[in-house]
Amino acid sequence: MPDRKHAPEIVDAVNFDLHLKKAERYTLRNGVEVYAINAGAEEVLSVECVFSAGNWFEKKNLVAASANFLLRNGTSQKTAFQINEHFEYYGSYLNRACYNETATITLHCLNKHIHELLPAVKELIVDSVMPEQELETYKQNMSQRLKVNLRKCDFIGSRLIDTYLFGEDHPYGRYSTLEGFESLNREELMDFYKEYYQQGKLIIFVAGRLPADLPKLLDQYLGDLPNLEKKLQPITVYPASERKYRVNNNPEGVQGAIRIARPFPNRHHPDSMKTMVLNTLLGGFFGSRLMSNIREDKGYTYGIHSFLMNHVQESAWAITTEAGKDVCEATIAEVYKEMAGLRDDLVDEEELLLVQNYMLGGILGDLDGPFQIIGRWKNIVLNGLTEQYFYDTIKTIKSITPEELRELANKYLSPEEFYELVVV
Repeated sequence: MPDRKHAPEIVDAVNFDLHLKKAERYTLRNGVEVYAINAGAEEVLSVECVFSAGNWFEKKNLVAASANFLLRNGTSQKTAFQINEHFEYYGSYLNRACYNETATITLHCLNKHIHELLPAVKELIVDSVMPEQELETYKQNMSQRLKVNLRKCDFIGSRLIDTYLFGEDHPYGRYSTLEGFESLNREELMDFYKEYYQQGKLIIFVAGRLPADLPKLLDQYLGDLPNLEKKLQPITVYPASERKYRVNNNPEGVQGAIRIARPFPNRHHPDSMKTMVLNTLLGGFFGSRLMSNIREDKGYTYGIHSFLMNHVQESAWAITTEAGKDVCEATIAEVYKEMAGLRDDLVDEEELLLVQNYMLGGILGDLDGPFQIIGRWKNIVLNGLTEQYFYDTIKTIKSITPEELRELANKYLSPEEFYELVVV
């Protein structure tokens, strides 16, 4: 029996010994890799099919995302209504998403229904027909949504900063347009679908209380797909020549969207792990320096955040917020002031310990349950990393010094290296 009369001892997260549960790895008969976490108390599971079918592979803007969206909108045997009804009948949830390098189909369901649902997932992968009527409805809906979003300064800011960083023809810098949606046609979507789904490269991530026969089921329904390799061809980054931009998007608006960002190496760079600590200190959590100054002290914004973009190839370091029109320039000045503080002065031990505990506590939370754990493995696998990356990250967080943080700040937090954008 636990002693209820005395509070448990408080232990700093830096003293935790964290371990990543190993994922079982096996291959289907066609060479498809499967990563599995068999854990959890509830009789549920997720099956995520990750295809090399992201924006990077499209020859025309919006094709990859549109093809992914329309996967569940009709096959040669079922209408979109019948497909949705089938998944809802079994109390399951089927989602799809398109990213820069990858696109996914994710099934969440009770594990006792996987036998009925996995064949339906297979049907979407091999027999989607993307009916013309469904495409027209999709184009109308997306165009209407875009018209609404184009009035929002934060939406415009997020689009433009990516274009400045990578170039408007780069997969990371392209953005949707009304003309782009209007020009979509079924033939180009079907061509993309056939090459990158029917003939595509697939990796599978499964988690939850896994049935004993799941490997056999996956091999039965997905083990006969071609699984052809799709290479990421290098694309040159063409950043904008100017560094400072001011855009007047809505004269009647009262707020401005602020985006400050610079190019930054991806996770394979030796500075990447240490910079995650510096980023958290600057603006990566509610107790960060940017929050303490610009929200709590100055009251310029409800929230300000800095983060390292989650890109596989090139990456970037960004600071984002929305503030009143009249204090946008003052907000930017305070951001640079906080950068200067990190360049000039050593972080005190108490503040560093707070950041370390926050980061390790976040990792601990990410290990709470099979779906969070498989998310960690997915990040490792898709970024071409190994399990050691997890343990090296923890070691870096625990051992980083104030001197190393100041050195990194002087290397990366120079205002002249950042693109600066205000959209009002």
